[in-house]
Amino acid sequence: MTCVIPFVLSACGAPQPRSSAAADAGSSRVAVRALAPPELPLKPNPQYADFPLYTGTLGARPIEMRLGAKSDDPTGVHGEYRFLDGAAGVILVAGELDNGTLQIEESDDGTHITGNWVGKVAVDGSIQGERMNPDDSEPQSFELQPSNAAARGARSPIHGAAVNAPSNHVGGVSNLTAGQ
Repeated sequence: MTCVIPFVLSACGAPQPRSSAAADAGSSRVAVRALAPPELPLKPNPQYADFPLYTGTLGARPIEMRLGAKSDDPTGVHGEYRFLDGAAGVILVAGELDNGTLQIEESDDGTHITGNWVGKVAVDGSIQGERMNPDDSEPQSFELQPSNAAARGARSPIHGAAVNAPSNHVGGVSNLTAGQ
């Protein structure tokens, strides 16, 4: 009798190698979970809870955005925003603030870019600009105003300057003056 199929081999009395199929299946599930996109909608990141809060509109929809400085990049900013009209979840944002110009990308899944934001930060800390699709189509205007501590003159981490800095201060630094 010739044994061709593995389960027949066991019937023939031949020794069988230990099956690692169960172990392989378990590690495969872990690998697939690690590669799978995050569950949607994204939940707020607790690390962003202390970031400055901005409220305003994107197009006609009310939003709130938490936006703060990155610790490893002097011009880098990151955070998240959400619509206040009942939409679930948050949308992640990351980019840079350079010379008063804010440029950030958004992602609704943490992987793929779903939009680009370009705006100007005013002396009072408000931000105005446009949000576009990744191909720069369908521009929508946005306006954001600082709220919470930022609105009361606290330092704004996104640009490191006091929101209500006196006009003779340069970039929030009080020992430099301009125009004298």
